[in-house]
Amino acid sequence: MSAPQATNGGGRWGDLRARVLSAVAMLVLGAGAIWWGGLVFAELAIVVSGLMIWELSAMTAPERKFEARLLGVLASLILAAVLWLHSPLALVLLILPSVIGALTQRRDRAIYAVYALAVMLTGYGLVALRAGHGLGAITWIIAIVVVSDISGYFAGRTLGGPKFWPRISPKKTWSGTVAGWIGAAIVGWIFVLFGGGHGLIWLSPLLAFAGQMGDIAESWIKRRASIKDSSHLIPGHGGVMDRFDALIGAVLMLLLIAQIMPLPLSEG
Repeated sequence: MSAPQATNGGGRWGDLRARVLSAVAMLVLGAGAIWWGGLVFAELAIVVSGLMIWELSAMTAPERKFEARLLGVLASLILAAVLWLHSPLALVLLILPSVIGALTQRRDRAIYAVYALAVMLTGYGLVALRAGHGLGAITWIIAIVVVSDISGYFAGRTLGGPKFWPRISPKKTWSGTVAGWIGAAIVGWIFVLFGGGHGLIWLSPLLAFAGQMGDIAESWIKRRASIKDSSHLIPGHGGVMDRFDALIGAVLMLLLIAQIMPLPLSEG
């Protein structure tokens, strides 16, 4: 997740109040949907995926605002159709927002196409994870992203130090990055205590690293577009992509690992 810029002349903690209030609102909405699962959680994933495609399209073709909205709506409809059809053959439809958007006039068409597919796979993957492995699994991966983000945010601002990748994400430090890994390992250890497989202890920092790469990837896209935030939908956080960029990286890594080995998660 991308750390927002300080505002209102409050120095390095100037954005904290808006950040916390927005985070609480997102937590209540997200936790409710995660708890209910099923159609409620699927609907949230569908809406969030559509919003991210809208933001991505607007960043890569800022002069084509109406087209960006259409692509966002199309992405939501496609994800809804794939989830409703519930067929492996339907998964190919997830590439449609990438193909359609790449055929229109915009900068960085290849980047748009790849990232749009990542967004669609993430939306589908989250719903599949909730349905297949239950509440604990989805709570685990979201906890990894949130804890690694929070620990990295405070460690980076408190300890400072060398930058992790200054050309792409100038605010991210090695101290914050490592703190994120440690926080994720603690999350994995806690879930092991509650019955998860021991593989969660090493898998959690790996997903945190993938999440940090997702954060950096989105920062790179924004830097190419010369913007600070993907949109201004969420006070203190920027846009939807700014909040879910790390989740994209983590979920894609989990989907990849699931093709190689059984996940140390309970079923249903």
